[in-house]
Amino acid sequence: MVTLEVGFVDTKNHLFTQTLQAGDLFVFPKGSALPAHADAQKPALAISAFGSTNAGTVSIPSTLFTPVIDGNILALTLKTDAATIQKLKAGLAPEP
Repeated sequence: MVTLEVGFVDTKNHLFTQTLQAGDLFVFPKGSALPAHADAQKPALAISAFGSTNAGTVSIPSTLFTPVIDGNILALTLKTDAATIQKLKAGLAPEP
């Protein structure tokens, strides 16, 4: 079975995820960061569209590389390893 793991981070830094199967629909809130990944052995096709001409903006580093999203999920999504993700998170962490 081909599946696609999708998710988004809301404005309170809560991560929401879902496993989609063929024919499923997932609505992403406007301006949210959208991690997604599929099994490399069973690639998935996803079609996306914006609901308006103003799709909104989001600061990717501050939204995507928060402690809320597990490093392994980001590594799969960005096709890298968890160590690289940890370096990115450390480099983007706010100054104390």
